[in-house]
Amino acid sequence: MDTQRLIMFVVFSFSILMLWDAWQKDQHPQPTQNMPATVASSTSGVPVPSKSAPTLPHAVVPDDVQQLPKGERIKVHTDTLYVEIDTVGGDIRRLELTKHRDDTDKSKHFVLFAEQKPNTYIAQSGLIGNILPTHKTLFTVHGTEFSLATGSSDLKVKLSAPISSGIQVDKIFTFHRDSYVVDVEYQIRNGSENAISPHAYYQLVRDDSASKGDSMFISTYAGPAIYTENQKFQKVSFSDIEKNKTTHQKQSNDGWVAMLQHYFLSAWLPNNGMSREFYTKAMGNKLYAAGVILPVGSIAPGASGMISVPLYAGPQEQENLSKLAPGLDLTIDYGLLTIIAAPLFWVLSKIQGMVNNWGVAIILLTVLIKLAFYPLAAKSYRSMAHMRVLGPKLQKLKEQYGDDRQRLHQAMMELYKTEKVNPLGGCLPVVVQIPVFIALYWVLLASVEMRHAPFALWIQDLSAADPYYVLPIIMGITMIIQTKLNPTPPDPIQAKVMMVMPFAFSIFFFFFPAGLVLYWVVNNVLSIAQQWQITRSMEQLHAAKGHGKN
Repeated sequence: MDTQRLIMFVVFSFSILMLWDAWQKDQHPQPTQNMPATVASSTSGVPVPSKSAPTLPHAVVPDDVQQLPKGERIKVHTDTLYVEIDTVGGDIRRLELTKHRDDTDKSKHFVLFAEQKPNTYIAQSGLIGNILPTHKTLFTVHGTEFSLATGSSDLKVKLSAPISSGIQVDKIFTFHRDSYVVDVEYQIRNGSENAISPHAYYQLVRDDSASKGDSMFISTYAGPAIYTENQKFQKVSFSDIEKNKTTHQKQSNDGWVAMLQHYFLSAWLPNNGMSREFYTKAMGNKLYAAGVILPVGSIAPGASGMISVPLYAGPQEQENLSKLAPGLDLTIDYGLLTIIAAPLFWVLSKIQGMVNNWGVAIILLTVLIKLAFYPLAAKSYRSMAHMRVLGPKLQKLKEQYGDDRQRLHQAMMELYKTEKVNPLGGCLPVVVQIPVFIALYWVLLASVEMRHAPFALWIQDLSAADPYYVLPIIMGITMIIQTKLNPTPPDPIQAKVMMVMPFAFSIFFFFFPAGLVLYWVVNNVLSIAQQWQITRSMEQLHAAKGHGKN
């Protein structure tokens, strides 16, 4: 493989990387087994457990369109969250992350849950049974505004359902300081004459607007996900739910259900060890539900029972997620190269902890990666430098043999053999580095820590594109310099293509996150320095040999 083909190989590899974005959006891990669903229906809009299984049967959300009747709003303030709970159902209808800014207006909080269309996204829960409260029951509460008091570690908000047939139910929200976890608990007092065995359901309801992607060049997965120890992390796209083609595990004794988007997620996290059933369902009007049903257990007359499930609603911070539930850190989607990306992020975060600047951390990580691959890169550049030295001889062969491709190829092979040059010598080092670059690409794209993280001067958000396109222009200049350092292709058309490529890729990078472009610029600068030094030494050595022969 000659030098220009090697360069084309690198360009092609990067093009594959760009296509990887779109492919990742629809990528699902294939489960190991499918479990048949038993469909039940309900006119109340409440998930219904089937009666066919003895422990925890399959559940299904009915086909009727979700309605969001409005009651009184309960406003809750903590140091990390602003939450609005509707007295109808005790739904969380609005949730703002007070430590994260809006995408466009940084003076506002980032809104995760909201009920307005086309961005409906709420958390619902309820109990299953004809006389038990659901997400459509009107609750009462003492007070409409609650705040986490100074010095307090948690805040409780209690809603009470109307007593029915002697059964009293309270729904209690517990908010914690410096936490994005909200415990949602049901306390049930059975004042009836018969034992009851209720189930509780916890679901996330969202429309499909989040699945449209971030931009035409960058797309990340948005939609439901389910995790079990048996089938691990499973994405469940809105389109599969709509077509009833979901293959996620239905019943388990562990796992959680989540709703994902770029940088943020919400997830119901039941304790492991209790039976549960996961479900997904199209609700109509482009609304979709993903939830879990859990048994409360038998409650005798005059006795009480309770069930509590934590709701996480916040950023995809890898270190914190791994502590909340097994597999929850997998919601930070690094793709198939997670085995490389996760250690890269760990190193990056450690560097950031020392320098307190994510941009500087990216630069230092790039230097470390460059040092790690120095021997391979040096071998590649020596091969390219040798090919560059042979450029005039290859041009003479081309002029000598003209369009006789067969004799030209034979002469080139003889020249390579005489000069002890391996035209494939530069390929392997490039191939080895491609997975690392792709993994780092996903680290910079998927890490919420980069969101609104400033670097220096005009770069105040490493997750957003450079507002003045300075970094992409610098990157284009470095690519032009690299092209000049590479051997000149004997084919004039190929030479022109090589000259155009830096400008084309610079335009692509206008839309890429500044953190990724920063990595690419630093990597190019280091590569230029290394390649220039090796090329110069090879040319001097060749000149010395030629002078010695004279």
